[in-house]
Amino acid sequence: MEILNKIDWQKMDGLIPVVTQEATTGDVLMLAYMDKEAVELTMDTNIAHYFSRSKQRIWKKGESSGHIQEVEDILLDCDNDTILLKVKQTGVACHTGRKSCFFTSMKTNEEVTKVEIDTTAAYGVIDTLYHVIQEKKNDDPKASYTAKLLQGKENSMLKKIVEEAGEFTFAIKDNDQEEIVYEAADIIYHMLVAMASKNVSPDRVKQEIARRFGMSGIEEKNSRVES
Repeated sequence: MEILNKIDWQKMDGLIPVVTQEATTGDVLMLAYMDKEAVELTMDTNIAHYFSRSKQRIWKKGESSGHIQEVEDILLDCDNDTILLKVKQTGVACHTGRKSCFFTSMKTNEEVTKVEIDTTAAYGVIDTLYHVIQEKKNDDPKASYTAKLLQGKENSMLKKIVEEAGEFTFAIKDNDQEEIVYEAADIIYHMLVAMASKNVSPDRVKQEIARRFGMSGIEEKNSRVES
């Protein structure tokens, strides 16, 4: 596609920012990024595809929720380094269940739009929890335990994983099923906090687990040594 050659991919480090706008109302829905393959997929299918920096992969908008974006037009700006995507939005654009990802006023610190759809079931509890943790990064540490962990000393945050792992192993040893579940939930939460501190999405863990399917334990270990 000749139009793709107008984009200075080297200048943009392989990713171009994309402003997504609802075609009928002009409402700005979200900001995301595309690599060259994502642009090609979007143009070929007329369905928005983006490159996720946290997941480190291409994703079709709505692949989990069904809230896809049908593309009506793609506009390149005057500097050839930003795309404006005009779409017909199915459902909502934001993972929080709001129409737009832009919903907090910086003047009043209040939410200007409300949740329209409960997206927990669509994204799953792990992904939802991870997003909530990310949103709490800059909250008041006196009011949010998650913010306190993220804004405190890294060693303190990591020690919690060690502590919870120890409590989990003792629950296994004691054959206490309720405690096993409780402590496992604690480990997962603290692991997600640590991952959020490095902006590593749980989707990347899912990708790694999927990669290991069909491989024997020996093959998997050998693949790690080779890489």
